[in-house]
Amino acid sequence: MMWIDTCICLPLTLLMIYCVCCVVRRSPVPVIYYTNLLTSNLIQICIMIVWILRISSSIAAVIHFSCVMASLYFRMCVALERCLYITYPLLDCLKETQSSVLVCVLVWAFCIVSVPLATVLHELERLIIYAALPGPLFMFCLARTFRALPAATSVPTEEKRRSLGILILLFFYYFLLIVPTIISRYIFIIFSLLSPFVDLILFLFHAKRTH
Repeated sequence: MMWIDTCICLPLTLLMIYCVCCVVRRSPVPVIYYTNLLTSNLIQICIMIVWILRISSSIAAVIHFSCVMASLYFRMCVALERCLYITYPLLDCLKETQSSVLVCVLVWAFCIVSVPLATVLHELERLIIYAALPGPLFMFCLARTFRALPAATSVPTEEKRRSLGILILLFFYYFLLIVPTIISRYIFIIFSLLSPFVDLILFLFHAKRTH
C-alpha cells in the first residue's frame, strides 16, 4: 500500500496541487481548504518514502500523525463550507479569503502543537478525542444540507448534487475509516494509507465544480 501511495498518489497529488493553484482565482474557497488538504497528504506521502527506505525516525512519525490530523480537520472545513453554501448562500464568513486563510492557520497550529504534545506526554487518549470531534459536525452538515436542498432555490441543481455528493463522501469516509480507528490502532495505519485515494475522488467533485 505504501508503494501504491508513493508511485500513484504522489504524482497525482502534485498534479492536483498545480491544477488547484491554476483555478484558485476563479474559486478561492473551498480551494484554499483543499490545497491545504493536498499539502498535508503530500507530506504524509513523503514520510512514507522515508519509511520505505527503512529510515527509522520518531520525528517523522510525529510529523506524519500531525498531517493525518490536519487532513481530517481540513475535510471538516470543506464539509462545513459546502453545508453553509447550501443552507446560507449569502453568508460569507467562510467564503472570504482572509477568513479561510485564518481557519487554515488555526488548523495547522492546532495540529502541530496538540499532536506532538500528546505524543510526548503519552496521552494518546487526547488524539482519540481530537479525531472524534469532527464526527458530529459531519453528521450535522449532511443532515442539514439534505433538509435545506428544497429551499435552496438560488443554488443551481447541479451544484446541489455536487455538494451533497461531497458531504456523503466525507461522511462515509469518516465513519468507515476514522471511527474504526478509534477502536483499533492498526486500522489507523490503513486509514492513513487510504486517505490520499479518498482525496483523489474529492478532487473530481471540485474539478467538475470549477470547470
